[in-house]
Amino acid sequence: MPRIILITGGARSGKSRYAISFFDHNQQVVYIATSRIEDEEMRERVQQHQQSRPPTWKTFEGTYNLDKATEGEYQVSHYLLDCVGVLTANIMFDLTRTYERIPLELQQKVEDTVVQELARLIQKIIALDGWLVMVTNEVGSSIVPENHVARVYRDILGRVNQRLAALCNEVDLVTCGIPLQLK
Repeated sequence: MPRIILITGGARSGKSRYAISFFDHNQQVVYIATSRIEDEEMRERVQQHQQSRPPTWKTFEGTYNLDKATEGEYQVSHYLLDCVGVLTANIMFDLTRTYERIPLELQQKVEDTVVQELARLIQKIIALDGWLVMVTNEVGSSIVPENHVARVYRDILGRVNQRLAALCNEVDLVTCGIPLQLK
């Protein structure tokens, strides 16, 4: 039976460590990495994430066509996507980088693009009768960002998380390293 799980929480809440724990004894996992290495800080973060998971896991890197992570050498039954927040930021940057103020129609396009990418991935994993654990950031419990672009990002990710949670069998919130099942 397919299992689609969304894990949310604040920065450094332990959500990635918790996500990895779902597959502690599984050597056949595809880690879907959504970050782009564009500076030394991101390089270090990626290295930390790589060291936190078993070396037998395969890594699929991408922002688009995430459903390809289920094909060919990547076709297994267990997948971990980390993270939806970075995926959303990358797609938002790709679609809005020339804007100082992002119009509502373009905000909707960013949101829809992210959800469509993830929905295609979910459908492929359901067809494989597999598991997908996705990590995302909870951004609604913080202060309101000072600038327009950051507020738009927060709003888009909040709506993406809502739509994504509706597609999942389970939704867990991690705070202080402690998971709480919401759905």
